[in-house]
Amino acid sequence: MARLGVLGWPVAHSRSPAIHNAALAAMGMEGWRYQRLAVPPALFAETTTSLFQAGFLGANVTIPHKHAALALATEASDTARQIGAANTLTFAPDGAIAAENTDAPGLIAALERSPRGLRALVLGAGGSARAAAWALREAGASEVCIWNRTHERAEALARELGVCAVREPCAADLLVNCTSVGLEAAEVERSATDSEALNQLGLTFDQVGKYAYVIDFVYRSGSTQLLAAAEAHGARTLDGLEILIAQGALSLELWTGRKVPVEVMRRAVREEGSAAG
Repeated sequence: MARLGVLGWPVAHSRSPAIHNAALAAMGMEGWRYQRLAVPPALFAETTTSLFQAGFLGANVTIPHKHAALALATEASDTARQIGAANTLTFAPDGAIAAENTDAPGLIAALERSPRGLRALVLGAGGSARAAAWALREAGASEVCIWNRTHERAEALARELGVCAVREPCAADLLVNCTSVGLEAAEVERSATDSEALNQLGLTFDQVGKYAYVIDFVYRSGSTQLLAAAEAHGARTLDGLEILIAQGALSLELWTGRKVPVEVMRRAVREEGSAAG
């Protein structure tokens, strides 16, 4: 059996198994299976380096391992190195681990319009924020700003990527949430109310209405608090499931060398979400 998986902590919320297994079945990849791999940070290196021996050909990487994944890899794409984080690993028989970042092209592919000439505000300073800021910069955004509750982290990331850091959310055409706020997982900080969730992002309900296009890397059953506020104001929105599908398709193409049925992946993840709801 050829095995694939997603490494994270937590990872129980991940919809990746649903979309990948549906695609593998549609592609006729018998004997291939994708699964969740819950791995705490202290065990990430030990677990990941042993995956090939356990039958794994590749793995996606999510919170909080994207920096560690790049550091652990024996080789990496230019994209992953420039971003400074990896979300896709490929394992070779000789023990080599190749790192790639499909979050960046996945975001651009999922957007309904080009970000060229637009001002973007990215919330967060972790692996997804790195990918989003880099992708938007490379796609021609007129300016990319980073906000994080710990301003020093925003400044450090902004210096690395050649973008700007802001002390509070600023005006922009695109708002991209790359934090874990809104994630349905007990181990991740959660909000008791919608207003508290928005406050964790440095925003109020009225402020959300100033952004014409709101993108949230987080996905959950129903809209996140951020997307619900944006929709109430009539803004265009993009949820994390579309980004998950886009980056997942790129990862699966990398591992299999075959064209992936994206619509099958989309249908599978939406059906799973409906069943869960």
